[in-house]
Amino acid sequence: MKYTDSNFSLEKYLTGGVRNVVRGIVASTFFNSEERDYMMKYARASRVSSKKRAEAEKRGEHIPPFLIASITSSCNLHCAGCYARKNDICNDDVPTDQLSADEWGRIFQEAKDMGVGFVLLAGGEPLVRRDVLETAGSIPEVLFPVFTNGTMIDDKYIGVFDQYRNLVPIISIEGHQSLTDTRRGQGVYQRIVNGMQNIQDHHLIFGASITVTKQNLKEVTSDEFIEDLEERGCKAVIFVEYVPVNENTKNMAPEDPEREYLRKQIKHLKRTKNMVFISFPGDEKTSGGCLAAGRGFFHINPHGGAEPCPFSPYSDINVRDTSLKEALNSHLFQALQAEDLLMEEHEGGCVLYERRHEVESILTR
Repeated sequence: MKYTDSNFSLEKYLTGGVRNVVRGIVASTFFNSEERDYMMKYARASRVSSKKRAEAEKRGEHIPPFLIASITSSCNLHCAGCYARKNDICNDDVPTDQLSADEWGRIFQEAKDMGVGFVLLAGGEPLVRRDVLETAGSIPEVLFPVFTNGTMIDDKYIGVFDQYRNLVPIISIEGHQSLTDTRRGQGVYQRIVNGMQNIQDHHLIFGASITVTKQNLKEVTSDEFIEDLEERGCKAVIFVEYVPVNENTKNMAPEDPEREYLRKQIKHLKRTKNMVFISFPGDEKTSGGCLAAGRGFFHINPHGGAEPCPFSPYSDINVRDTSLKEALNSHLFQALQAEDLLMEEHEGGCVLYERRHEVESILTR
Protein backbone atom coordinates (compact mmCIF):
# COMPACT_ATOMS: atom_id res chain seq x y z
CA MET A 1 0.00 0.00 0.00
CA LYS A 2 1.02 3.61 -0.56
CA TYR A 3 0.27 6.91 1.15
CA THR A 4 -2.18 8.62 -1.18
CA ASP A 5 -4.14 11.84 -0.78
CA SER A 6 -5.07 13.80 -3.87
CA ASN A 7 -5.54 16.96 -1.78
CA PHE A 8 -2.15 16.73 -0.05
CA SER A 9 0.35 19.52 -0.87
CA LEU A 10 3.91 18.68 0.18
CA GLU A 11 5.12 22.27 -0.17
CA LYS A 12 2.27 23.63 1.98
CA TYR A 13 2.88 20.88 4.55
CA LEU A 14 6.60 21.64 4.77
CA THR A 15 6.16 25.42 4.78
CA GLY A 16 3.53 25.15 7.49
CA GLY A 17 5.81 22.92 9.54
CA VAL A 18 8.70 25.35 9.25
CA ARG A 19 6.45 28.26 10.20
CA ASN A 20 5.20 26.43 13.30
CA VAL A 21 8.73 25.54 14.41
CA VAL A 22 9.93 29.13 14.00
CA ARG A 23 6.91 30.52 15.85
CA GLY A 24 7.51 28.05 18.66
CA ILE A 25 11.16 29.03 19.00
CA VAL A 26 10.32 32.75 18.96
CA ALA A 27 7.67 32.22 21.66
CA SER A 28 10.02 30.13 23.83
CA THR A 29 12.71 32.86 23.78
CA PHE A 30 10.35 35.73 24.61
CA PHE A 31 11.96 36.55 27.97
CA ASN A 32 15.54 36.25 26.67
CA SER A 33 16.15 39.54 24.86
CA GLU A 34 19.27 38.59 22.87
CA GLU A 35 17.88 35.24 21.76
CA ARG A 36 14.50 36.81 21.02
CA ASP A 37 16.06 39.53 18.89
CA TYR A 38 18.02 37.01 16.84
CA MET A 39 15.04 34.69 16.46
CA MET A 40 12.85 37.58 15.29
CA LYS A 41 15.46 38.36 12.62
CA TYR A 42 15.62 34.70 11.72
CA ALA A 43 11.83 34.56 11.43
CA ARG A 44 12.08 37.25 8.75
CA ALA A 45 14.88 35.33 7.00
CA SER A 46 12.76 32.19 7.17
CA ARG A 47 9.95 33.93 5.31
CA VAL A 48 12.44 34.86 2.58
CA SER A 49 13.56 31.22 2.40
CA SER A 50 9.95 30.06 2.12
CA LYS A 51 9.38 32.53 -0.73
CA LYS A 52 12.44 31.21 -2.59
CA ARG A 53 11.18 27.63 -2.26
CA ALA A 54 7.70 28.63 -3.43
CA GLU A 55 9.13 30.38 -6.49
CA ALA A 56 11.25 27.33 -7.28
CA GLU A 57 8.16 25.13 -6.96
CA LYS A 58 6.42 27.22 -9.61
CA ARG A 59 9.38 26.52 -11.92
CA GLY A 60 9.00 22.81 -11.29
CA GLU A 61 11.93 22.64 -8.87
CA HIS A 62 11.30 21.22 -5.39
CA ILE A 63 13.68 22.58 -2.73
CA PRO A 64 13.50 20.95 0.71
CA PRO A 65 13.57 23.30 3.72
CA PHE A 66 16.00 21.11 5.68
CA LEU A 67 19.47 19.70 5.14
CA ILE A 68 21.34 17.28 7.42
CA ALA A 69 25.13 17.67 7.37
CA SER A 70 27.36 15.14 9.13
CA ILE A 71 30.51 17.25 9.38
CA THR A 72 32.81 14.63 10.93
CA SER A 73 33.13 10.89 11.46
CA SER A 74 34.88 11.35 14.81
CA CYS A 75 33.18 10.91 18.17
CA ASN A 76 34.45 10.75 21.74
CA LEU A 77 31.73 8.34 22.91
CA HIS A 78 30.83 4.71 22.16
CA CYS A 79 27.07 4.55 22.72
CA ALA A 80 25.41 1.14 22.89
CA GLY A 81 23.56 0.26 19.68
CA CYS A 82 25.01 3.21 17.75
CA TYR A 83 23.84 3.03 14.14
CA ALA A 84 26.67 5.27 12.89
CA ARG A 85 29.44 3.14 14.43
CA LYS A 86 27.88 -0.11 13.29
CA ASN A 87 27.84 1.16 9.69
CA ASP A 88 31.33 2.71 9.99
CA ILE A 89 29.87 6.19 9.46
CA CYS A 90 31.50 7.07 12.78
CA ASN A 91 34.81 5.54 13.92
CA ASP A 92 38.02 6.13 15.87
CA ASP A 93 40.28 6.39 12.83
CA VAL A 94 42.04 9.65 12.02
CA PRO A 95 39.63 11.41 9.61
CA THR A 96 40.80 11.45 6.00
CA ASP A 97 39.42 13.08 2.84
CA GLN A 98 36.63 14.84 4.72
CA LEU A 99 35.17 18.15 3.57
CA SER A 100 37.09 21.23 4.66
CA ALA A 101 35.50 24.18 6.43
CA ASP A 102 35.68 26.14 3.17
CA GLU A 103 33.88 23.36 1.29
CA TRP A 104 31.18 23.20 3.95
CA GLY A 105 30.92 26.99 3.77
CA ARG A 106 30.20 26.81 0.05
CA ILE A 107 27.52 24.18 0.69
CA PHE A 108 25.88 26.21 3.47
CA GLN A 109 25.88 29.35 1.33
CA GLU A 110 24.34 27.51 -1.61
CA ALA A 111 21.70 26.05 0.71
CA LYS A 112 20.81 29.56 1.88
CA ASP A 113 20.60 30.86 -1.68
CA MET A 114 18.27 27.99 -2.65
CA GLY A 115 15.89 28.60 0.27
CA VAL A 116 17.04 25.96 2.75
CA GLY A 117 16.41 27.52 6.16
CA PHE A 118 17.60 24.78 8.52
CA VAL A 119 20.87 22.86 8.31
CA LEU A 120 21.16 20.22 11.03
CA LEU A 121 24.82 19.67 11.96
CA ALA A 122 25.62 16.14 13.08
CA GLY A 123 28.50 13.65 13.10
CA GLY A 124 30.13 11.85 14.76
CA GLU A 125 30.42 14.60 17.32
CA PRO A 126 30.17 17.95 15.51
CA LEU A 127 31.92 19.89 18.28
CA VAL A 128 35.24 18.37 17.18
CA ARG A 129 34.92 20.60 14.06
CA ARG A 130 34.94 24.08 15.54
CA ASP A 131 36.19 25.42 12.20
CA VAL A 132 33.03 24.22 10.45
CA LEU A 133 30.76 25.51 13.23
CA GLU A 134 32.28 28.98 13.03
CA THR A 135 31.88 28.90 9.25
CA ALA A 136 28.20 28.02 9.72
CA GLY A 137 27.82 30.76 12.31
CA SER A 138 28.82 33.36 9.74
CA ILE A 139 25.56 32.71 7.81
CA PRO A 140 22.90 34.11 10.20
CA GLU A 141 20.04 33.62 7.71
CA VAL A 142 20.27 29.85 8.30
CA LEU A 143 19.54 28.18 11.63
CA PHE A 144 22.04 25.44 12.50
CA PRO A 145 20.83 23.02 15.20
CA VAL A 146 24.03 21.30 16.39
CA PHE A 147 23.34 17.69 17.43
CA THR A 148 25.94 17.09 20.13
CA ASN A 149 26.46 14.54 22.90
CA GLY A 150 26.99 17.54 25.20
CA THR A 151 30.26 16.42 26.76
CA MET A 152 32.45 19.04 25.03
CA ILE A 153 30.49 22.17 25.97
CA ASP A 154 33.22 24.14 27.76
CA ASP A 155 33.75 27.88 28.21
CA LYS A 156 35.31 28.18 24.73
CA TYR A 157 32.21 26.71 23.13
CA ILE A 158 29.96 28.86 25.27
CA GLY A 159 31.78 31.78 23.63
CA VAL A 160 31.08 30.35 20.17
CA PHE A 161 27.37 29.85 20.90
CA ASP A 162 27.21 33.35 22.39
CA GLN A 163 28.82 34.91 19.32
CA TYR A 164 26.80 32.93 16.77
CA ARG A 165 23.17 32.78 17.89
CA ASN A 166 22.20 30.73 14.83
CA LEU A 167 24.16 27.79 16.28
CA VAL A 168 21.76 26.06 18.69
CA PRO A 169 23.11 23.05 20.62
CA ILE A 170 20.75 20.07 20.58
CA ILE A 171 22.01 17.82 23.35
CA SER A 172 21.51 14.05 23.21
CA ILE A 173 20.07 12.50 26.34
CA GLU A 174 18.40 9.13 26.98
CA GLY A 175 16.40 9.95 30.11
CA HIS A 176 17.62 10.42 33.66
CA GLN A 177 21.05 9.30 34.87
CA SER A 178 20.53 5.53 34.84
CA LEU A 179 19.21 5.30 31.28
CA THR A 180 21.66 7.87 29.89
CA ASP A 181 24.76 6.33 31.48
CA THR A 182 23.66 2.82 30.53
CA ARG A 183 23.60 3.72 26.85
CA ARG A 184 26.19 6.50 26.61
CA GLY A 185 28.73 5.63 29.29
CA GLN A 186 29.35 6.07 33.01
CA GLY A 187 29.38 9.70 34.06
CA VAL A 188 28.02 11.06 30.78
CA TYR A 189 24.72 12.21 32.31
CA GLN A 190 26.50 14.46 34.80
CA ARG A 191 28.67 15.94 32.05
CA ILE A 192 25.52 16.62 30.04
CA VAL A 193 23.69 18.42 32.83
CA ASN A 194 26.86 20.40 33.64
CA GLY A 195 26.86 21.56 30.01
CA MET A 196 23.19 22.47 30.21
CA GLN A 197 23.85 24.48 33.36
CA ASN A 198 26.73 26.30 31.69
CA ILE A 199 24.47 27.23 28.77
CA GLN A 200 21.69 28.40 31.08
CA ASP A 201 24.10 30.43 33.22
CA HIS A 202 25.09 32.38 30.10
CA HIS A 203 21.45 32.96 29.05
CA LEU A 204 21.76 30.91 25.87
CA ILE A 205 19.21 28.41 24.59
CA PHE A 206 19.49 24.74 23.74
CA GLY A 207 17.33 21.79 22.80
CA ALA A 208 17.44 18.09 23.53
CA SER A 209 17.56 15.11 21.19
CA ILE A 210 16.15 11.87 22.55
CA THR A 211 16.59 8.51 20.86
CA VAL A 212 13.31 6.77 21.66
CA THR A 213 13.49 3.06 22.44
CA LYS A 214 11.08 0.62 24.03
CA GLN A 215 13.20 0.86 27.16
CA ASN A 216 13.08 4.64 27.69
CA LEU A 217 9.79 5.63 25.99
CA LYS A 218 7.68 6.26 29.09
CA GLU A 219 10.42 8.02 31.03
CA VAL A 220 11.45 10.47 28.30
CA THR A 221 7.86 11.43 27.45
CA SER A 222 6.77 11.87 31.06
CA ASP A 223 5.76 15.27 32.41
CA GLU A 224 8.36 14.90 35.15
CA PHE A 225 11.28 14.38 32.74
CA ILE A 226 10.19 17.12 30.33
CA GLU A 227 9.67 19.55 33.21
CA ASP A 228 13.20 18.76 34.41
CA LEU A 229 14.55 19.67 30.96
CA GLU A 230 12.41 22.82 30.93
CA GLU A 231 13.80 23.93 34.29
CA ARG A 232 17.32 23.47 32.92
CA GLY A 233 16.50 25.88 30.08
CA CYS A 234 15.66 23.47 27.27
CA LYS A 235 13.47 25.08 24.60
CA ALA A 236 12.94 22.22 22.13
CA VAL A 237 12.82 18.43 22.25
CA ILE A 238 13.38 16.25 19.20
CA PHE A 239 12.28 12.63 19.57
CA VAL A 240 14.12 10.30 17.16
CA GLU A 241 12.86 6.73 16.85
CA TYR A 242 15.67 4.23 17.30
CA VAL A 243 16.73 2.39 14.13
CA PRO A 244 18.19 -1.08 14.86
CA VAL A 245 21.79 -1.76 13.81
CA ASN A 246 21.21 -5.53 13.52
CA GLU A 247 18.84 -8.30 14.57
CA ASN A 248 20.21 -8.20 18.12
CA THR A 249 19.03 -4.62 18.64
CA LYS A 250 15.57 -4.90 17.06
CA ASN A 251 14.14 -5.29 20.57
CA MET A 252 15.07 -1.65 21.20
CA ALA A 253 13.13 -0.26 18.25
CA PRO A 254 9.60 1.12 18.81
CA GLU A 255 6.72 -0.71 17.16
CA ASP A 256 3.15 0.40 16.49
CA PRO A 257 1.99 0.44 20.17
CA GLU A 258 5.03 2.51 21.19
CA ARG A 259 4.61 4.89 18.25
CA GLU A 260 0.97 5.47 19.13
CA TYR A 261 1.94 6.13 22.77
CA LEU A 262 4.63 8.57 21.58
CA ARG A 263 2.17 10.34 19.28
CA LYS A 264 -0.35 10.83 22.09
CA GLN A 265 2.27 12.00 24.58
CA ILE A 266 3.69 14.55 22.14
CA LYS A 267 0.18 15.87 21.53
CA HIS A 268 -0.26 16.20 25.30
CA LEU A 269 3.12 17.91 25.75
CA LYS A 270 2.41 20.42 22.98
CA ARG A 271 -0.79 21.41 24.79
CA THR A 272 0.79 21.76 28.22
CA LYS A 273 4.40 22.92 27.79
CA ASN A 274 5.93 26.11 26.33
CA MET A 275 8.46 24.17 24.28
CA VAL A 276 8.88 22.97 20.70
CA PHE A 277 8.33 19.22 20.18
CA ILE A 278 9.32 17.40 16.99
CA SER A 279 9.18 13.69 16.19
CA PHE A 280 11.38 12.03 13.57
CA PRO A 281 10.40 10.34 11.38
CA GLY A 282 6.98 10.86 12.94
CA ASP A 283 3.72 9.79 11.41
CA GLU A 284 4.54 9.55 7.71
CA LYS A 285 0.86 9.30 6.84
CA THR A 286 0.44 12.97 7.79
CA SER A 287 3.42 14.00 5.65
CA GLY A 288 2.42 11.98 2.60
CA GLY A 289 5.24 9.49 3.04
CA CYS A 290 8.96 9.54 3.86
CA LEU A 291 10.52 13.01 3.58
CA ALA A 292 14.04 11.78 2.74
CA ALA A 293 15.87 11.89 -0.62
CA GLY A 294 15.04 15.56 -1.12
CA ARG A 295 11.28 15.52 -0.48
CA GLY A 296 11.78 17.28 2.86
CA PHE A 297 15.50 16.87 3.46
CA PHE A 298 18.59 14.93 2.47
CA HIS A 299 21.91 14.09 4.09
CA ILE A 300 25.51 14.95 3.25
CA ASN A 301 28.14 12.69 4.80
CA PRO A 302 31.57 13.90 5.98
CA HIS A 303 33.11 13.07 2.60
CA GLY A 304 30.48 15.00 0.63
CA GLY A 305 28.31 12.10 -0.49
CA ALA A 306 24.66 13.14 -0.91
CA GLU A 307 22.48 10.46 0.72
CA PRO A 308 18.70 10.05 1.14
CA CYS A 309 19.03 10.23 4.94
CA PRO A 310 21.49 9.31 7.72
CA PHE A 311 19.81 5.88 8.04
CA SER A 312 20.15 5.22 4.32
CA PRO A 313 23.88 5.76 3.69
CA TYR A 314 23.89 5.30 -0.10
CA SER A 315 25.11 7.86 -2.59
CA ASP A 316 25.75 8.23 -6.31
CA ILE A 317 26.82 11.88 -6.31
CA ASN A 318 29.24 14.04 -4.31
CA VAL A 319 28.66 17.72 -3.53
CA ARG A 320 32.41 18.26 -3.57
CA ASP A 321 32.21 17.84 -7.35
CA THR A 322 28.79 19.32 -8.04
CA SER A 323 26.09 21.62 -6.68
CA LEU A 324 23.33 20.94 -4.16
CA LYS A 325 20.75 21.49 -6.88
CA GLU A 326 22.39 18.82 -9.06
CA ALA A 327 22.56 16.50 -6.06
CA LEU A 328 18.79 16.86 -5.62
CA ASN A 329 18.42 15.58 -9.18
CA SER A 330 20.74 12.61 -8.71
CA HIS A 331 19.74 9.28 -10.25
CA LEU A 332 19.26 7.74 -6.80
CA PHE A 333 17.02 10.51 -5.43
CA GLN A 334 14.94 10.72 -8.57
CA ALA A 335 14.52 6.93 -8.75
CA LEU A 336 13.42 6.75 -5.10
CA GLN A 337 10.74 9.34 -5.78
CA ALA A 338 9.68 8.10 -9.22
CA GLU A 339 9.28 4.50 -8.05
CA ASP A 340 7.23 5.62 -5.03
CA LEU A 341 9.48 3.80 -2.59
CA LEU A 342 9.21 6.78 -0.26
CA MET A 343 5.43 6.48 -0.31
CA GLU A 344 5.25 2.84 0.76
CA GLU A 345 3.56 2.00 4.03
CA HIS A 346 5.82 -0.05 6.25
CA GLU A 347 6.32 -1.58 9.69
CA GLY A 348 8.74 0.83 11.29
CA GLY A 349 9.95 4.36 11.58
CA CYS A 350 12.28 4.25 8.56
CA VAL A 351 11.06 2.86 5.23
CA LEU A 352 14.48 3.26 3.58
CA TYR A 353 16.15 1.23 6.32
CA GLU A 354 13.53 -1.50 6.03
CA ARG A 355 13.87 -1.53 2.22
CA ARG A 356 17.63 -0.98 2.10
CA HIS A 357 18.14 -3.86 -0.35
CA GLU A 358 15.85 -2.11 -2.84
CA VAL A 359 17.81 1.11 -2.38
CA GLU A 360 21.05 -0.77 -3.02
CA SER A 361 19.60 -2.28 -6.18
CA ILE A 362 18.93 1.20 -7.65
CA LEU A 363 22.65 1.99 -7.42
CA THR A 364 23.55 -1.03 -9.59
CA ARG A 365 21.32 -0.10 -12.51
